[in-house]
Parts: sequence; C-alpha cells; structure tokens
Amino acid sequence: MSEFCAAEASRCLLCKKPKCALQGCPVHTPVPECMLLYRQGKLDEAGELLFQNNPLSAITSLVCDWKQFCFGHCVLNVKQAPIHWYQVEQEISGKYLGKVILGRRDDSLLGKRIAIVGAGPAGIAAAVWLYQKGASVVMYDANPRMGGVLRYGIPAFRLDKSLVDEYERILSVVEFRGGCEVSDVAPFAAEYDAVIVCAGAEKPSTLHIPGEERSIQALPFLKEPSAFELGRKVIVIGGGNVAMDACRTAARMGVETWVYYRKTFENMPANPLEVEEAKADGVQFKVFQAPVEVRPGGVVFCDCENIVPEGGGRVVTRIIPGTEHFVECDTLITAISEKPDFLLLSGAEFGADGWPVVSDNGLVSGFKNVYVAGDFRLGPRTVVEAVASARLVVDAVAGNML
Repeated sequence: MSEFCAAEASRCLLCKKPKCALQGCPVHTPVPECMLLYRQGKLDEAGELLFQNNPLSAITSLVCDWKQFCFGHCVLNVKQAPIHWYQVEQEISGKYLGKVILGRRDDSLLGKRIAIVGAGPAGIAAAVWLYQKGASVVMYDANPRMGGVLRYGIPAFRLDKSLVDEYERILSVVEFRGGCEVSDVAPFAAEYDAVIVCAGAEKPSTLHIPGEERSIQALPFLKEPSAFELGRKVIVIGGGNVAMDACRTAARMGVETWVYYRKTFENMPANPLEVEEAKADGVQFKVFQAPVEVRPGGVVFCDCENIVPEGGGRVVTRIIPGTEHFVECDTLITAISEKPDFLLLSGAEFGADGWPVVSDNGLVSGFKNVYVAGDFRLGPRTVVEAVASARLVVDAVAGNML
C-alpha cells in the first residue's frame, strides 16, 4: 500500500451518493466501497469488486480521462482538492489482475454459443461477463492477438502491454480466432445464439483537400511506427487523443513534431493531461490552422477564427480568406476521427445519419440476435465508455435468453 494512495484513501469522504461514481463514471465504479476496503487493507476484496464491475479496471485507471469522469466529479472539487481515486484504483487493480482466474458464476447462459466480433476493450469485457454466465464464447479479430486499440493503438509509453497480455491469459478459457477478417455478420447470426459486434472504428475520415493521398493515417502509424520513414519534420493534423498519441510517438522517434489544429486548445477533445504531456515530449502546437492542400514537401494552411453567428448561437470556426501559407514538412499524419466500417452489418436498417438503427440495449434493427457495443455503438470514444456499452449489451443478451 503506497503512502500517497493511503493518504488519498483517508481523505475520501465515502459519500453515500458519490458523484464520482453515479455521475462521473460511465461504469459507476463503487468508489466508496472500494476505498473502505482499501483502508481496511482488504486489497484483494477491493480488486475483486472492481474487476466484476469493470474487468478492464487495471487499464481504464491508467488511460481514462479522469478529469472528465471521477476526478472531475469529486465533491472535494469545491475545495480544489479532489481525491486521486484513479491512482488508488491503479494500485488495487494492477496488483489484483495477475491473480484473476476466470470461472463460472452462474449458468444463466449455459449451452448458449455467442460470437464476439472484435477483441478490443468492449469485446474483452463482454467475453469476461458472458463466460461467467456460462456461455460458450468465440472471439474473432482481424489482428493476430487480443487487445484491439489497447495493443495496436495506445503507445507502450502510455500503456504497458504486459497488462494486455494478462487479458489473453485470463481469457484463455474462451476460443479466440485471431487474424480472422469478418466481412459480414449475417452468417454468424444464423450460426450463433447471439452476435456482439465490438470492432473498432478504423475507417479514417478524410480532409477532402487536394493532395491528401500524400499523407499517412494515424492508426496504421500507431500500429507499427517503425514501418514509416518520417524524415526530419512531422505535422500531425487533429486535436483528439489519437492525435496526441501520434505526435508523442513521432517526437519520441527523434523527429521535430508539430500539431496543427483548426480551433483553440480549449476546443481540443483530447484529455488536457495528454496535451501537456505532448508538450513535455517536445511537441509544438499551432492552433487556428486548417489545411487546404498537401503538396510535395509540405502543406498549405489557412488561418482560422472563432465567430458567433449573428443573433447568437453556437460558436463556429471559419477559415479566413486570403491567409494561405505554405509550411514545410517531410510527413503529414492525419488524425481527424475514424468511423466504423458498417459494411459488416449488411442487412441492418440504417438511419439518415448513416448509422445503423439500434435499440437502447444495443440490438441492431434488421436482426434478431445481433448487437453492437464499443465504437460500433458510440463511435471512437474512451475505453471505459466502451466497457459500459458492453455491459449494457451483455445484460440485454442474458435477459433475452432467459
């Protein structure tokens, strides 16, 4: 038990209606109960409680946007002294993960065969809960190993891959079919009692500017950085967590690295801590810059500005005409959001927004037994939100089969 975590646990008010858990955390982590167990030295009991609530607790406590979730909702924020719960959670869950032996907890899904397409965060969480309910689980993934974005997206300096290896060990009791490209879930729907699509959002959005084909996408770069020759200077386009991972990875490869973003720092969707850590790694930032053309040897940018429409309303960012300027770089990396490849769901009903029509519990309209979780339900969001969506679907599958 670390001195810092012990001190933080002693400061916790053990709120009866904890905002950190009820309002801040997508999986409603039982913070007061775990804090009390920690105070009592019952770390294994606390670890078991955390694992059953969120099997990826050891990982989400490391990569979670805690300022947005638990830390940001602590009642002690009024005194500007919120509890660092996520660090206590790291200590508890990190030590407990190596002790986990997955077993059956009930037989509510005994005899049921369930396919999980995608072995990332949502797929791992779903597999744990489904196995515990007695189901026969088969996981499919295009990558050779389990983990999804945890193994092939988030850099090792942010997430120790030995933690991801633990989930391969824990889930050795289920069948994993790696290197398996699933192009259509319809045949799976006929073969299995239920299919849960947890594949990642890996279809990159485009800039829609001339010369864009000269750029490289952030996700393939993060998957295998050594496969790319970056040159001496890199520009990363984007302001999300993927952009931060890409720019920090490039900077750690010894390349002069810049992030160009069309809005301000306050508008960046990335975790503010990730932005500060990118700066600490030597990454330089340029805001209010929008790319308009990619040319050999660099990129043409325009200046931008935020304006309030006449009559009020939402602030919008616009390009300022006549401000084109050329910025030299050897490599342009784009990280401007990704979308799921919905060709996987042929036969589904789609809405006007191009997304499949999905019920509150994740059931895809057009199928009787196909559900979506993670990116296919939420788009590219946080790991803990993917886990929360998986729990919703597992509860629905179990309820529909009783």
